[in-house]
Amino acid sequence: MGQHCLQCMKYLLFIFNLIFWLSGCGILGVGVWLVVTQGNFVTLSSSFPSLTVANFFIAAGSVIMIVGFLGCIGAVIENRCLLLSFFVVLLIIFLLEMIVGILFLCCQDEINQYAKKELKRGLQFYNTSGNNDLTNGWDIVQTDFRCCGVVSYEDWFSVLNGNKVPASCCFKLVSNCSSTSDTWWKDPCYDKVIKWLKENIVAICIFGLCIPVLQILGLVFSLVMYCQLAKAEKHYS
Repeated sequence: MGQHCLQCMKYLLFIFNLIFWLSGCGILGVGVWLVVTQGNFVTLSSSFPSLTVANFFIAAGSVIMIVGFLGCIGAVIENRCLLLSFFVVLLIIFLLEMIVGILFLCCQDEINQYAKKELKRGLQFYNTSGNNDLTNGWDIVQTDFRCCGVVSYEDWFSVLNGNKVPASCCFKLVSNCSSTSDTWWKDPCYDKVIKWLKENIVAICIFGLCIPVLQILGLVFSLVMYCQLAKAEKHYS
């Protein structure tokens, strides 16, 4: 009975981690594709220029691949050390996610204020040398969300030295649209993005809940298999 249970856990853990590893490959591939085709896609912050969508996908995909690899190899060769390593790494990631989630829920006002301040500071580097990624990021956001500036289109006035906005703020591309207020999007980008997130909150919550559920399953499978291996070794010794 114990041997059958061990084999069942072995195959379950292997299949789970194989899917985990393949998803990591997919996420990493998307990140690499974004780097190759789009550069550092959507860089909005001047203080954290490496904080891009592409780099996030690459980092997340790499971590998932490493964790999945540990679990797969540990399950196949029935190695307690690898299984324990997989359990510890996955537990650390899970706890860090919980801490970040709790801090986000408790400090939403502070996070919003900091984000607005940081994004407004980043406007100063728009269309300057060495900041093409930030410039492209703002152009993409303003075009896709049909908005202008962080909290107001007037955020651009001090940046562009006058009552002007970037061409990506114009909903009607006419001559000198950057200086013609009648052709500008008037909604602030920060509010538009927050509104979009709220409209898609169900999908975001489902995705957000799937991740910890999968991680808990991985923790349970690896712990049960570790205990079964420990019992088997003790029995045969």
